[in-house]
Amino acid sequence: MMKITTSPWGAWCAALLFLVLPTVCTAADTIRINGSGNALDMMRPMVAAYEKTNRDARITMEKPLGSSGAIKALLAGALDLAVTSRTIKAEEAAKGARARTYGTTPLVIVTGHNVGLADISTKQLEDVYAGRVRKWPNGEQIRLVLRPREDTDTRVLSRLSPGMDRAISASHARPGMIVAITDPESYLTIAKTPGGIGTASLNSILTQKPRVTVLSLNGVKPSPTALASGTYPLVKEIHFIFTAVTPPSTQRLIDFIFSPQGRAIAQKNGVLVLPRPVPNN
Repeated sequence: MMKITTSPWGAWCAALLFLVLPTVCTAADTIRINGSGNALDMMRPMVAAYEKTNRDARITMEKPLGSSGAIKALLAGALDLAVTSRTIKAEEAAKGARARTYGTTPLVIVTGHNVGLADISTKQLEDVYAGRVRKWPNGEQIRLVLRPREDTDTRVLSRLSPGMDRAISASHARPGMIVAITDPESYLTIAKTPGGIGTASLNSILTQKPRVTVLSLNGVKPSPTALASGTYPLVKEIHFIFTAVTPPSTQRLIDFIFSPQGRAIAQKNGVLVLPRPVPNN
């Protein structure tokens, strides 16, 4: 029989390994989430509720990478879960991405406080973006906060009407325009810019409560109910993206998100959750 002896150095190493190992295991269970800004805003109350009943959960959400950036990070192994405003593309699915559609939230037109407007028509919105109207009813200068041309908000808004699509193109062609890259940057810039107007997601406004005014559009107040009835036209999708090697800790969080409790939290905060989880692939 081979006799194994342990030197004092070996014993010290073993003790150190014993002390470090639990920390390593805990770190491995950290759930890393990223995605579009409005989707991460939806996740904040969800994560808070999950952590109350799952004391060992470690969930991190950094500044939004956007839908495409988060999916790339997920496929590279830098994230465990992506929450996006679009579903996956064919090339992303080929690399192992899988998606489940969660629901929708209204894309809303928001302004700073005290501009003297509660409702806006499609024609008025076209005039604002095209630069044909430059002052609010109270006389204040209109300051438009744009999103990047290929951003989801821009694409959704451009589909409102052919005139809106042309107006957005015209606004991007004007020099010196304010362009907000992320969802939080958009609503926070509008909130602090006198005469500001732009877009945000209803769920972001309800969860983050920036100092802005949500306008009705053509007399219709944005809400999940208005989305369900088809009376409100500006719709943003919310999808969860993961892979076949999703860790068990992440899967437990996904199960909570799609549970009655998780769905109720999302619905309370401006999301029209689908009746059943719908696999995209």
